Amino acid sequence: MSTSATTATIVLMHGAFADSSGWKGVIDDLRARGYSSFAVANPLRGLESDAIYLRSVIDSIDGPVVVVGHSYGGAVMTVAADGAENVKALVYIASFNLDVGESCGEMSAKFPGGELGTVLDPRPYAVSGDSGTDVYIQRDRYHAAFCADVDEETAALMAASQRPITQSALEDKATKAAWKTIPSWSLVTNQDLAIPPASMRFMAERAGSTTVEVDASHAVFVSQPGVCVDLIDAAARATVGDAVAVA
Repeated sequence: MSTSATTATIVLMHGAFADSSGWKGVIDDLRARGYSSFAVANPLRGLESDAIYLRSVIDSIDGPVVVVGHSYGGAVMTVAADGAENVKALVYIASFNLDVGESCGEMSAKFPGGELGTVLDPRPYAVSGDSGTDVYIQRDRYHAAFCADVDEETAALMAASQRPITQSALEDKATKAAWKTIPSWSLVTNQDLAIPPASMRFMAERAGSTTVEVDASHAVFVSQPGVCVDLIDAAARATVGDAVAVA
């Protein structure tokens, strides 16, 4: 038997150019601290449909939930968690924290410092009668642009297994903003080349988030999982309550 900080289930939502396996270090640390977690596979097909999918996962969980979003996953979380009574806190990890009517592409371009647009690799896709453009990061630029503080072997695996996002998803506008009614915490990554740190600071300040800054790349959830879990733990303790014993 171990002692859990809270009864909260931690729901983890990855963003573009990554997958759920990237949360391994975070999941291991959460488990060591007594938390149950659920790493959701982000469809990366469209902001509204991705949010509907995440909301279905949230609604299936009994008890309080802390939702954690990385990058585009934060935008999905912002829409999905609106009105979810069991969601007690939102944690943005190097993430988009959109307001209604904003898109990820817009918020990235609004501030200087983002270089991701120069290394993208668009490719057409077609499936089940649907078609469009998927976006990857160029394989030879992935390490420097996305995860510069991750070792070369791990970066090569991440580049090879990256999941693409549709171009249209990056242009979709948020229809809801859960941070207006749910407390939020934000981790700003000062060496980020994907989302300008100035953009993250702007969104966090606007939301009234409890904010921590760290010298890390966009892939901080891989390179510094303990920093991420410290923030998740703080959010859970602040919003959910007393420790409980768990098997």
